[in-house]
Parts: sequence; structure tokens; C-alpha cells
Amino acid sequence: MRKLIIFAFVGFFAQLIDGSLGMAFGLTSSSLLLAYGVAPAIASASIHMSEIATTAASGFSHYKFGNVDKKLVLILMIPGSITAFCGAAFLSSLPGEAAKPFISAFLLILGFYIVFRFLFQPIQSGSETKQLKWKKRYLYPLGAIAGFFDAVGGGGWGPINTPILLSQKGATPRKVIGTVDTSEFAITISATLGFILFLGWEQFNWLWVGAFVMGGVIAAPLAAWLVRVIPSFILGVLVGGFIILTNANTLLSEWNINGNAILIIYGILLVGWVLAIGVSIRKYKTPAPTNYI
Repeated sequence: MRKLIIFAFVGFFAQLIDGSLGMAFGLTSSSLLLAYGVAPAIASASIHMSEIATTAASGFSHYKFGNVDKKLVLILMIPGSITAFCGAAFLSSLPGEAAKPFISAFLLILGFYIVFRFLFQPIQSGSETKQLKWKKRYLYPLGAIAGFFDAVGGGGWGPINTPILLSQKGATPRKVIGTVDTSEFAITISATLGFILFLGWEQFNWLWVGAFVMGGVIAAPLAAWLVRVIPSFILGVLVGGFIILTNANTLLSEWNINGNAILIIYGILLVGWVLAIGVSIRKYKTPAPTNYI
């Protein structure tokens, strides 16, 4: 019962972060499940099943708040849905214990990427009135890559799509985040169908799914509102650090590192995380152009 309560709280905060940053529900939730010893395919399948509800709630909320670019949603979701299904098939074919350290390493790298992305490359606010013309020849491969890694890693749609789209000159952060979150609904359904087909219904833990759904659906409307006011770089550093620590624990356990070495590694990671949080807070207090999304 305590585990389900923890999962519900994680689902709430993961969706709060995801809806505000356009990433991290899958990464945060998958990291937690892997830390509990769940096989990668089962973890990703359970997370994607729960995301059917959370992405629907998040997409609807972003749509109501005017945070969605309808044309961009369609361009991203078509290739992403195809490769998400392929990613689910690929992950389902791998032995759970053999894949676990590789998936944790992938999530760990994304955790570091998120920290550095929001610490050293603050998101600039774009014009609310400028209509960007997205180049499809770049967007189709982007959606395809993000969809595959989202299914394989249990998260990746947001961390891959959001920063690249935000790097476009004139991009409006809330529009990009709302669009990525909304398009993820189709990717989630496609990946889930793949897991159902290649793993079977019996592999899903419905109590975990229910806990993540409960927390995520409650947080979705709040996150869609917060995307207008929250300082993204502080939240990005916080969630990135959580992902790093959780997956570092999984990898250190897999590699049978001795106790003293684990303490040293964790000490270094914790000190680095605290310093990064301090820098991001200082940046928030600095009057020169502030970074809100």
C-alpha cells in the first residue's frame, strides 16, 4: 500500500513537471520503477498505459489554455507513433535483466542532459504573435527518433523534442511545451498497443498504472496553468538531478560497487546537484532577462 501511495505522489509531481517543462513524466516514473527492480519492458509498458490517461488530460488542458500548435501536433505524431510501436516491439524482445543497465544508463544520460540544458541554456521567450514555419524535412525524423526512444526508455518524447523545438528562433515556449505534451497522446497509445501485442495484458501491473494515473490526472490542469508562470530552469535542474540519482543507484547496484565507493559517488552527485540548484535559483533572482515559460 505504501508503494502505491509513493507511485501516486510520483505520478502527481511527474505530471506537474512534464506539463510545465514538456518532459519528464516517463523518465521520472521509469527511473522509480527500475529502482524497485522492475524489468525495463514492464516498466515502460506500465508507464505508457498510465500515460494514456495523463497525456489525454494534459493535452486537453493545454488546448483549453491555448498552448497548442495544431499543425505541429500532426506533423510530430505520425512518424512518432510508427516508431513508438517499433520501439515497444524491440524492447519487448530483450531479456529484462540484460536490458536494465542499458536503459538506466540511457535515462542517466538524459538526466545529465536535462540538468545542463536548463542550467546553461536558458529558454528564451518567443513572440506570442509570430507564426513559425516548421520545416517538415526536419520534423519527421525528429518525431521518429523521439517516438522510438520514448518506447525503449519509458520516456524520451519530451526530452528529445522540446529542447530542439525551443531552439528555433521565435519559438514560444508555452506553445512548444503544450504541443509536445498533446502530441504525446498518440505516441503513448501506439507504444501501449505494441506492448500489449508483444508482452500481453498479464504483464501489466494495474495497481501501479492506477496509482500513476490518479496522481498524473490531478496534476495535469495545474501544470498547464503553471507553464505560463513557472521558472523552467529551476524545475529542470530539480527533475534532472532526481533522474540522475535514481538511475545511478540502479547502475551501482547492477555493477556491485562497494559501499565506500557508492558513498563517494553519491556525495559528488549530491554536491553537484545542490550547487546546480543554487546557480539556477541565483539566475532566477537576477534581473537580467528572466526565463519564464
